[in-house]
Amino acid sequence: MTLRKTLTATALASGVAFAAQAADMPGEGVTVQAIQSPIAEETFQTMLVNEALRDLGYDVQDIQEVDYSAGYTSVANGDATYMAVNWYPLHNTMYKNAGGDDTFFRQGHYITGAAQGYLIDKKTAEEHGIDNLEDFKKPEVAKLFDTDGDGKADLTGCQAGWGCEGVIEHQLDAFELRDSITHKQGQYAAIISDTITRYENGESIFYYTWTPYWVSGILVPGKDVVWLEVPYSANPNGTDTELPNGKNYGFEINSERIVANKEWAEENPAAAKLFEVMELSVNDVSAQNMKIREGEDSQEEIMAHTKAWIQNHQDTYNGWLEAARAAAE
Repeated sequence: MTLRKTLTATALASGVAFAAQAADMPGEGVTVQAIQSPIAEETFQTMLVNEALRDLGYDVQDIQEVDYSAGYTSVANGDATYMAVNWYPLHNTMYKNAGGDDTFFRQGHYITGAAQGYLIDKKTAEEHGIDNLEDFKKPEVAKLFDTDGDGKADLTGCQAGWGCEGVIEHQLDAFELRDSITHKQGQYAAIISDTITRYENGESIFYYTWTPYWVSGILVPGKDVVWLEVPYSANPNGTDTELPNGKNYGFEINSERIVANKEWAEENPAAAKLFEVMELSVNDVSAQNMKIREGEDSQEEIMAHTKAWIQNHQDTYNGWLEAARAAAE
């Protein structure tokens, strides 16, 4: 073979290898900045997205924590790339206020079946026939859950600035419960831990929570606690919250969706497709959240949970990457 032919063959082989590498790593040289709320139980799902982006070649930065409203603004402005915890439809107002579909890329539903609402301990519910939030209008019912002696039920509620805060406040007015219920707010992990302690001491409890989260692994609905219905649908979104089975817990069943800066997503079709096709079981998130509750809450430990999930769901994970790479071709 002549020198020219040898050089040509080498160049062709190198070109094929480079093309193959580019196809495997469509994000090469592109920086990604994920953000999330300060809730540690939302780190796992964000880390999982980050790991997939790394395997697509993206230069993924450390996760930054911001409050939800600031997070939407950051993504809309391009200061951050994406967030994996767009609660839909709970965060609809924040999403729209930051630009909505004109500003954000949002396709697919990352985590589905996220329930939320009000619960009380099962013992008190059965002894006093309590199954609806409207029952708290009875002074004798409200007094059962009074922790500060003012005669009003104390609800372990929603942290200020979260989407659930607006729903709870709206419903206390709509159902005329201001004189019967006090919405106790604070750092949620702290106030719900205090509520669990009171339950363990045999006291009646009344609280708000959501899934996926570790609380329902300790206070198990149907066994330790029961969901309360509401008199009728009433929330800031103006939507019907009645479930197909006729039950109405006051909140719509939510999804967690991935939202990204729209311009960035259009320039990165592999990442956009990844955001669209990723699906994570609500039960898997709850199981990981329980590990956090048990003390495995460092960034290193949550990353270990993430890598273990990938190893145990390798075919599913590889399928996401294949779909993403195909979208970049």
